[in-house]
Amino acid sequence: MTLSIAHLGPPGTYAEQAAVIYANWLKQNTGIEATLCPYPSIAQSLQAVAQGNTQLTVVPVENSIEGSVTMTMDALWMLDSLRIQLALILPITHTLISCATSLDEIKTVYSHPQALAQCQGWLEQFLPNVQLIPSNSTTEALKLLKEDTTSAAIASMRAAELYNLPTLATGINDRPENCTRFWVISQGETDNSYHKSSASRTHTSLAFSLPANLPGALVKPLQIFAQLDINLSRIESRPTKRSLGEYLFFMDLEADADTPKMQSALAELNSYTEILKIFGSYNILPIEI
Repeated sequence: MTLSIAHLGPPGTYAEQAAVIYANWLKQNTGIEATLCPYPSIAQSLQAVAQGNTQLTVVPVENSIEGSVTMTMDALWMLDSLRIQLALILPITHTLISCATSLDEIKTVYSHPQALAQCQGWLEQFLPNVQLIPSNSTTEALKLLKEDTTSAAIASMRAAELYNLPTLATGINDRPENCTRFWVISQGETDNSYHKSSASRTHTSLAFSLPANLPGALVKPLQIFAQLDINLSRIESRPTKRSLGEYLFFMDLEADADTPKMQSALAELNSYTEILKIFGSYNILPIEI
């Protein structure tokens, strides 16, 4: 059996690194081989699974410094058939990659907006006058560096090695404990028996909209989980994109949706919400780099 796994490309991105780690875990634990399929954007990698072009995708959902990856959240809300199968947390160490001989020669720095934001303090201290140019991924601009020695990119050390490019600085993220959480996502009806175990899954992710923006409208759904002693590890709002001031609420809960307590909570939650979407219950895969 061979699985196809979509991820944000081109090769060398942190999403690809997470996909490689997941593929290696699959092979070691199940014997299943995986083929990696890079896509130009996070949304396209999710659409690849929704359209049946790949069986899985590995997408970033939250960074410890910059918070949620909104493109993942918005796409997951729109694509009803997708389900989270597993989570993994990847330590992130950013590297400044350039063919320049010194920092003084650099005029432009390229990277994904999340990476630029995660290195904002370092950039302000060491490259205060450079132009920062957002790109679709951390590796998209690497092919430009040999042609323009005044440019640099922020990516991983692994990316520098893959593209055979020199580095000027490493560990430039503003917080050394920087890490990103990724989700492994499939079609809802896909056979994912290789993810299942006898133990209960540790987390459930969901999102909902409210029928009206009234006092106490959000308090009531939250009280359900508090009264049942179910811990929320994350809650975040996103615009519904219908009208200013209307929001969706994304939640991560430390419980398996199949347990009686969670089933009771979800049934009661449904009575307070306009639309409720359960993205899946899953475990977190430990990673050693």
